[in-house]
Amino acid sequence: MFLVSGALKVVDPAQTRIAVRAYELLPPDLVGPVATALPLLELVLGTLLLVGAFTRWVAFAAAVLLVILMSAVAQAWARGLSIDCGCFGGGGAVAKGDTRYPQELARDVGTWLLALWLVVRPRTALSVDGWLRADPGAQWRAAGNPVN
Repeated sequence: MFLVSGALKVVDPAQTRIAVRAYELLPPDLVGPVATALPLLELVLGTLLLVGAFTRWVAFAAAVLLVILMSAVAQAWARGLSIDCGCFGGGGAVAKGDTRYPQELARDVGTWLLALWLVVRPRTALSVDGWLRADPGAQWRAAGNPVN
């Protein structure tokens, strides 16, 4: 999800700035830097999660980012702003009936729960973390072979 979201934003930086500005949270001088940094952060987090590197820390950072993004969506909804979240590109003002705040928040809560799962259980045999923590002699010893 982070890879797709980041890629769609990074290819259209002008639209990403429009989406960030639509939340009406940041001073104008911060809109550009946030609109540039957010997709790059998503791409880094997505890549590290995909390969399973530094999984616990990256999942924690993803969970924190998701809380920030969910808070932004919730405040827009609470303030009566009619915007598209811009989560997967696009974003900005939409007609009053075209908002999808409940769906956006539900999706983000689900992703947040997955991030928390990775904080608790960060390693698999296919992850970089799993390879780095693997005990190459474990299978040898489990087969009853002596350790030299």
